[in-house]
Parts: sequence; structure tokens; C-alpha cells
Amino acid sequence: MLESVVVDMGWSSELEQARIIEEWPAFVGTATAEHTTVTGIRDGVLEIQCDSTTWATELRRLRAEMLTRLLTEYPDSEIRDLRFRAPGAPSWRHGPRVVPGRGPRDTYG
Repeated sequence: MLESVVVDMGWSSELEQARIIEEWPAFVGTATAEHTTVTGIRDGVLEIQCDSTTWATELRRLRAEMLTRLLTEYPDSEIRDLRFRAPGAPSWRHGPRVVPGRGPRDTYG
């Protein structure tokens, strides 16, 4: 009954994506999960924040294998790519629109 409602309402991909986020530690393993956090899914791209550049680099190297496994285990998720982000400088972006130019940073000296 519930499965037919999910299919009828078109919620299959959203539920699969929620499963990926919830099951991330089991999917990547405890050691990797301690250094990574799923930050979201945008336009079919699973975004993962890493706590160091080393972890981001290593996971980028394993991206193809992880994506293949993800597509096998979560076929309805509609995930097309993985993006691993290393920690960096704070972002001044706070919304979807950007004004060209240096913005508030040009007053720092």
C-alpha cells in the first residue's frame, strides 16, 4: 500500500536520497564517516564536506568506485555525481544571487 503511494506521488527518488544521507556511515564505513558529512543533494550531485584536504583528495580518487556502488545500491536516487569539498576559507555567499565585484572584502586594507 505505502509503496504504491510512493510510486504514485513520485517520491521514489526523494526517499532514496534520504536513505543515502541516513545510511552514509554504513555506506562509507565508520572511519570515513568520522571525517565526512553529507551536506546536501543538488541537481543530482551528492555533496560531501570533508574535514581535511587529505580526505577530500583521497575520496576524489575513489569517486568512480563510490558512484558505481551508490548507483547499484540506490538505483532510484537519481544521483549522477559526487562532489567532495575540502575545508576552506569562509564563504561570503549567503544566497543564490551574486553581485560582481569584491564586495565587503575590499575594505580590509
